[in-house]
Parts: sequence; C-alpha cells; structure tokens
Amino acid sequence: MRAVCVTPKLRYLDDYPAPQAAAGEALLQVRLAAICGTDLELLQGYHGFCGVLGHEFVADVVGGPEVWRGRRVVAEINCAPSGEARHHPQRTVVGILGRHGAFAEQLTVPWRNLHAVPEAVPDEHAVCCEPLAAALRIKEQVGLTPSAAVGVLGAGRLGLLVGLVLALDGTAVTVLCRQPAAAARASACGLAVADATTAGAGRYPVLVDCTGSPDGLARAIELTRPEGLLILKSTFVGTAAVATSAIVVKELTVVGSRCGPFAPALRLLASGRLPLDKLIEATYPLAEAAAALAHAARPGAGKILLRP
Repeated sequence: MRAVCVTPKLRYLDDYPAPQAAAGEALLQVRLAAICGTDLELLQGYHGFCGVLGHEFVADVVGGPEVWRGRRVVAEINCAPSGEARHHPQRTVVGILGRHGAFAEQLTVPWRNLHAVPEAVPDEHAVCCEPLAAALRIKEQVGLTPSAAVGVLGAGRLGLLVGLVLALDGTAVTVLCRQPAAAARASACGLAVADATTAGAGRYPVLVDCTGSPDGLARAIELTRPEGLLILKSTFVGTAAVATSAIVVKELTVVGSRCGPFAPALRLLASGRLPLDKLIEATYPLAEAAAALAHAARPGAGKILLRP
C-alpha cells in the first residue's frame, strides 16, 4: 500500500506492507487524515518514533467484526490489551508510539476504539474528532465557570479548537497569537484575539498553553494570575527550561491535559456549532505528504489534510 513513514527520515512509499488485523482489531481504509503539531515533533525525534505517521483520521471499516464492517468511523488513538488505555503501561498510540498510523491507505486499531461517525458529519469535520476530544478533555478535568477569563496561548490548530470549545458556554476566551495569519483565523472563528508578545503579566486566572514549544511554558507562567490555573497541552521534542520558583511564588495549579472523549466530540461535530471550515487551509494527496508537512510547519498555518 501507499504510506508516509519515518525511517527515521521522512519517506513516501507505494510498496509499504499492508497491515493485517490481529484478534480484537479492525482493518480500516483511510478516507482522510490530518496533520497535527505532534506529527511535526515526531519528525524532529519526539518519542524516537519509526513507522507510519498520522493519528487524526476518518476511515471505513473493511475488516474485523461484522457489526462494524462498512461503517465510517473515527478511532481513539490509545490502544491497550485491557482497561483504561490512556495511561496503560503497555499501551501503543496510533502513529505516535509503537503502532503505525493513518498517513497510509490502511491501518488497524482495536475494534473497541471505534466510534461511528454520524451521517451528517462530513469527512473534513470528522477528521477533527481527535483534537476536538483533546480540547473537551479540559472540561472533564477542571470546572470552568462561564465568568472565568481564559487565555489560550498559541493560536495553532489545537489552540483554536480549545478556544472554540471553552467559548461555547459563554466563557470569556482570548486567544493569544504571534502570527497575523493565526490571529485572522481566530477572529474569523469569532474568538477574541490579543498579541501574545505584549499581553500583560498575571492577566489570566486560567491559561491554556497550546504553543507546542519549550519556550511557551515560561510565557504561560508569566501570563497566569497568582493562584491561577495553568493547563498544559503542549508536547514537544526536548525539555523546557523553566524557573519553577515562579510556580511556587505565584501558587499556581498546573494541570497536564492530553487525549479526551470521542463520544461528546462527535455529538458536538454533529451539532454544527463549530466553524471548522474556517480552520482548514489545504488538502494534499498522500504522495505530496512532504509538501503538506512543510505547509503545516509554516507559522500560523491552519489545518492541513491528506487524502489517500
């Protein structure tokens, strides 16, 4: 099959071995995939990953349990033999850790990870289910009142989804941007925007770091109000050099936040309440994945899709 993999260099292959579904797995035919900031970090050595990239996708079930065959699905990316997969010590993660991903014609996942996509949700929206679920995870972890003032540092693909999700309940959300293109996209989505470089220190009682950068954490600490809540969404190669004394002196609560719930994400997609078309910037054929990844790496780039 055709696939885009890290070996450890990025390669497009048209003779990559097609996957075989093991017991308890479904074989999926990829309809559409999307590039995430994590994919760009994997190219730089994050997790030491080798294999097929891609964890945001929508697909058709072509093998596995009969009840799922022929259905259009998305799939949770954490895979484990039993129990809660998100933190299972033996988990694999689609396209990130020990399991091939969706920048290919086919992939396999445990059938229990599957979620059927409502008919009214187009592929271009369904492919956003995984990062939308990650944005919803914040609501599971912390109770934000509509009166809370929230800053989202980083107006990339995840940052905009976080801002949109938190604003649904009337929460006052400001997306802090550095790139004019990102600021324009956030404004087009109806979000309040401020300059990330000039925003005042200690301004936000709740701050979500979506920068995907080691430098973002220090700025996030600076922007968070004393006794405030700092939510970390960024993963990246290397480590962040941070003076942790500021966390202590300001008495900040720090919450790490990762993958989230797919079922409510699909319900939200079906509601049509999110302006997802404004997030999508371009679609490339799989054979042009190198160009697509380079496009996604441009400062301020929107959502870039791959169509196998």
